[in-house]
Amino acid sequence: MDKPLPADARRWRCRIDNMDCPTEERLIRGRLASMPGIVRLDFNLLDRELTVLHRLDEVQPVVDALLSIGMAPRVLDGVSAPPPLPTLAGRQKLLLALSGAAATAAEAWAWVFGEETAWPVIALAAFSILCTGLPTVRKGWIALRHFTLNIYFLMTLAVAGALIIGRWPEAAMVLFLFAVAEAIEGLALDRARAAIKSLTAMAPETAEVVVDGRWQVRPISDVAVGARIRLRAGARVPLDARVDSGHVVLDQSPVTGESVPVEKIAGETVYAGCLIVDGSGEATVLADVGHSTLARIAAAIQEAQAQRAPTQRFVDRFAHFYTPAVVLLAIAVAVLGPWVSGGSWREWFYQALVMLVIACPCALVVSTPVTVVSGLAAAARRGILIKGGVFLESGRLMKAVAFDKTGTLTKGAPVLVDVVLSGNAVDSLTRRDALRIAASLADHSTHPVAQAILAGWRLQAGGDELLPVERFEVVPGRGVAGYIDGVRWQLGNQVAVLLSAVESLQASGNTVAVLASAVGDEVLFAVADTVRAESAEAVAALKAQGVHPVVLTGDNEVVGKSIARPLGIDDIRAGLLPEDKHAAVAELHARYGFVGMVGDGINDAPALARADIGIAMGAAGTATALETADVAIMDDDLRKVAEFIGLSQQTCRVLAQNIVLALGIKAVFLALAAGGVATLWMAVFADVGASLLVVFNGLRLARSQAGPERTKRLKSSAAR
Repeated sequence: MDKPLPADARRWRCRIDNMDCPTEERLIRGRLASMPGIVRLDFNLLDRELTVLHRLDEVQPVVDALLSIGMAPRVLDGVSAPPPLPTLAGRQKLLLALSGAAATAAEAWAWVFGEETAWPVIALAAFSILCTGLPTVRKGWIALRHFTLNIYFLMTLAVAGALIIGRWPEAAMVLFLFAVAEAIEGLALDRARAAIKSLTAMAPETAEVVVDGRWQVRPISDVAVGARIRLRAGARVPLDARVDSGHVVLDQSPVTGESVPVEKIAGETVYAGCLIVDGSGEATVLADVGHSTLARIAAAIQEAQAQRAPTQRFVDRFAHFYTPAVVLLAIAVAVLGPWVSGGSWREWFYQALVMLVIACPCALVVSTPVTVVSGLAAAARRGILIKGGVFLESGRLMKAVAFDKTGTLTKGAPVLVDVVLSGNAVDSLTRRDALRIAASLADHSTHPVAQAILAGWRLQAGGDELLPVERFEVVPGRGVAGYIDGVRWQLGNQVAVLLSAVESLQASGNTVAVLASAVGDEVLFAVADTVRAESAEAVAALKAQGVHPVVLTGDNEVVGKSIARPLGIDDIRAGLLPEDKHAAVAELHARYGFVGMVGDGINDAPALARADIGIAMGAAGTATALETADVAIMDDDLRKVAEFIGLSQQTCRVLAQNIVLALGIKAVFLALAAGGVATLWMAVFADVGASLLVVFNGLRLARSQAGPERTKRLKSSAAR
């Protein structure tokens, strides 16, 4: 993990269009890291962004240094939208196709007529090189000027040597296949980038704002702190704000962990992204769009890209020693080969060129980021947002997962669970009649508790119609009222006569609504949160993976057990405050070694931060939870916790396969080159061919679909 940023360091961000692989990253690090005043360099290859943390009076020296290595920066001010990323344009595709056709034709001519230096061969090869090889040659020249042994330098040197000894077709084919490998890598990054970006398009784009005394619809990017906005039922709160007038009922379970929507009146705060389920009002903006929930998600993802995955760190360290060692070996072959074997210098110089191509750690270096990004893309397509390769790789290590209850294992939405008659209603009403009256009133309200009562009536209506309501009215803060058959009824939160019954229902985790008449009838309606349909399946899948599930809840033990036990969870920690959840996760870590925490609210943030991997419920999760967590489940499907672990296992298998494949192929052809029997064509397949193999192998992750069959297998295994 990166060290904390010093208090006096400043941040400068830029976009570098041609920084799309670790090779450019290392070139930039080599140029900037040693400059005075540079504190840290953070790279986001996915978005081609560089963040420089510095103590410089001005950043012009940084700009000049980047320009000197061909990395032209475009400053990102954090206010305006970043410019679109470059893609594989039609012109580039055409040049790639022409280059491949020309290189193939040159090889065919040389093979048929046995003349590698005939003018048609040279013309075709030169045309192929001009189509796709110039960027590689230019980058190779930059690397040479800065004494950097990177892929571009070695490719350029090998191609130049091949041209000197008359191997024109092979030189052209080397550059063409290398360009193909880079194009495929770029497409893989584009695919991953598009998948991840699509997940952040959830915020409302506009808000109703007072401008010159009139309500106007404006983009939220134009709404400043202190502006007055309108809140309407059915919409999401566009920005964090303070209610000035009116009242709204918000589904803010992701913020507070409350399973029942709450009413907000003047002076209270509403949060961006919360759904307004009832009411209307006006509010004053407290935070601009740059500090909204989704803005913090985007910032968290961007910062996560600076953290290399463990395998990538290993590969970088290996390549640091591997490349110079093979270059020295190639020089030794060129110099000592003729003396040892008696062959011509031309033959051994050719073998040295072969080794230079093999020396490129392209397959090894490219395989890791492509595989990791492909894994991130596959996760994104499944609705799992992973904030960096380090978490993608380490997910497979989880031995225990702690779940918050409300809004995580449960829906955070109330349903009718009981009807209790009290007062005169015991003698004058049946439960069915009482429910019909309450539903008739509830039909005129959009409050979630009222809708739960209405839904409860519809389940047992049996074709009976609702009763007509006369003189219906909303009683602010108390509920709704109206006349039915000449009797005034009120449905809401007024104090009930039968307090013991209310307390008993509330003790079981229910919210109580009261139906009261003018003649003393009182009926209690208990509504409660419901377990998510997929929770039991998610727990079974985790158990099948050998993961121990735990419930951490702020509710009492009775409520906690009523939810957890039917799901197959026996380890229940109830009555926990946020700091208690933090301590519980620490205890689980000491017992199991590697622990995940799944939560959705501010009260879960300490536990999410303490866990080895924090997993936030993203569709309804708070900005704080998403900012703290390492993984976000964007559609709140808990089965994806097990999918995340499975994807982590699959990613690590592919990474291991790619490393073995890349090193194995190179070892074979290095031995052939040292023995004097390898050809430049073999080197092409050993390096660029191996690059394509590992890239395609890594892209299997991006093409993989969600895992219903895997989930079924896990359930079947758990049943056995």
